[in-house]
Amino acid sequence: MSAFERRRGALVVVVGPSGAGKDSVMGFAAQHFSDCHDVHFVRRVITRPSDAGSEVHESVSEDDFLDMQKDGAFAVFWDAHGLKYGIPSAVLQNVRAGMTAIVNGSRGALPAFRETFGDIAVVVVTAEASVLAKRLAERGRESEEEVLRRLSRQAPDVTSGPGVSVIDNSGRLEIAGNRFVELVERLRIDADHAA
Repeated sequence: MSAFERRRGALVVVVGPSGAGKDSVMGFAAQHFSDCHDVHFVRRVITRPSDAGSEVHESVSEDDFLDMQKDGAFAVFWDAHGLKYGIPSAVLQNVRAGMTAIVNGSRGALPAFRETFGDIAVVVVTAEASVLAKRLAERGRESEEEVLRRLSRQAPDVTSGPGVSVIDNSGRLEIAGNRFVELVERLRIDADHAA
């Protein structure tokens, strides 16, 4: 029996390229599940100012992050784009207690998520290359050169394998958002049946 089968909860790790609209899809789902006490959208700890980007996160200095890491504050942590990211250790306890936790993850950190949580659901939010380029340019956080470098970066291919679903967010947000909501609903039903 796997660690996933022994607990009633589920971990959903949302990954995908910058500009795919992961935060928008998750925000759409968060509104849908706002009255569901068993669905938790995890707030990441990041060494980035709180006013940078659209994601609501806990902003800490690099020194504070390293202290938190040493103290066991994170279930999973990783580095990407010159920043440090952490998932609070309470998420592991919540999943074991039966909650469905949804985290904005990283393709490169999936092995660490699997090592910590066992079986996980991975949702790859993607979009056509032209849509990604347009969205990144509209964000205005990076120069054109940085946008091109980000788009050309080779990331691990995680679009296949156990527990992986792909959602194309090239079109209207409602389409991708509703697909994500349906996936989370299925996981909640499966978790109830396994309990």
